[in-house]
Amino acid sequence: MTYNMSANINIDRRFVQIESMQASTQIEAVLRLARERGVLRARDLEARGIPRQRLQSLCEQGVLFRSGRGLYTPATARLTEHHTFAEVGQRVPHGIICLLSALRFHDLTTQDPHQVWLAIDRKARRPRVNYPPLRIVRFSGPALTQGVEEHTIEGVRVHVYNPAKTVADCFKYRHKIGLDVALEALRDCWRERRATMDNLHRYAQICRVANVMRPYLESLL
Repeated sequence: MTYNMSANINIDRRFVQIESMQASTQIEAVLRLARERGVLRARDLEARGIPRQRLQSLCEQGVLFRSGRGLYTPATARLTEHHTFAEVGQRVPHGIICLLSALRFHDLTTQDPHQVWLAIDRKARRPRVNYPPLRIVRFSGPALTQGVEEHTIEGVRVHVYNPAKTVADCFKYRHKIGLDVALEALRDCWRERRATMDNLHRYAQICRVANVMRPYLESLL
């Protein structure tokens, strides 16, 4: 029996070429997905049959960087001051940025919360997120669904309550965040013309704080 070393070498070379082509295709797919989504999760790759090891390899090459636990961002991406909101939007797409975090997003407060305040449905399961730290608030009905804006942050779709809805929420949760914070938000919202009086009245009714807000709204006129 003759051992054909040359044939085996050729077969090995073809296997190497195939593996190299497969790796190249997978890397291109990972980078394309990262650019499209802004923030990439390991499970996004698994759904496409791409091993997680590709992420580590691309991080070592400096193409991606780990922006959070289980989150990866293109190295060329420009991170914004709202990067944590992008991470939350990626991890909890059904959540809505609210209260102190929404105030911060709209530049209606001097507060700088260390947690991301996030509204979810009253019956929804609590998100299993270690980072960024979340402060979960449960809403229902129109108080959950009304006044939601969609913003794109670092390529990620993020839901945030609009200024008028956020102000009404702050009065509703004034015992948790402080009446002074709610009043500051109302004054800034009105002074910077971020909402009309009709909008403020509307969301005050939706959040069931119309009587609470009425004297403060009248003082603005």
